Amino acid sequence: MQITAVILAGGRGLRMGGVDKGLVDYQGKPLVAHVLERIQPQVNHVIINANRHLDEYQRFGIPVVADANEQFDGPLAGMQAGMHHASTEWIVSVPCDSPLLPLDLVSRLKTALEQTQHLHKQDHGLAIARSQSGTHPVFCLMPRALREDLDHFLEQGQRKVSAWQAQHPHVFVSFEDEQAFTNINERPSSSL
Repeated sequence: MQITAVILAGGRGLRMGGVDKGLVDYQGKPLVAHVLERIQPQVNHVIINANRHLDEYQRFGIPVVADANEQFDGPLAGMQAGMHHASTEWIVSVPCDSPLLPLDLVSRLKTALEQTQHLHKQDHGLAIARSQSGTHPVFCLMPRALREDLDHFLEQGQRKVSAWQAQHPHVFVSFEDEQAFTNINERPSSSL
């Protein structure tokens, strides 16, 4: 299974006062750099989805793709951009503001999906992370074959990630480390 990671950095950062979350400094480097370090060894390729400061994201030396429109349609629009630009049959999405994401995220999502597909003879399934605090829909392994389906969903004005995921066979994968899914939605203080 060849997999491309799509780091979702395309939001407006409204909960952080409009700053570009992926570029916010955390422990001496941008949040997106932490995410890149943790996800890159787990996949074959990485793409960053960003709609602002593209030149700054391009400094990381990996492809940067924007949403299909300038409406800031949320994580699904970033997933859509990733699906249309990836060359692999599978993509995994992760947010740019979760610097502690699991080092075994992709392998565990992949294993759970393969087991489910084998048992139920289903194609086009999704694997979604969850922890004790609930589900984490933007931590998702999905097939690129669903890109036209996602296009249609977004064209209808739909934006909710979990609503789109619920339309397809999916498996939830439990992770014990609650901290791994911490997202930084406020400007980190210098003590972090």
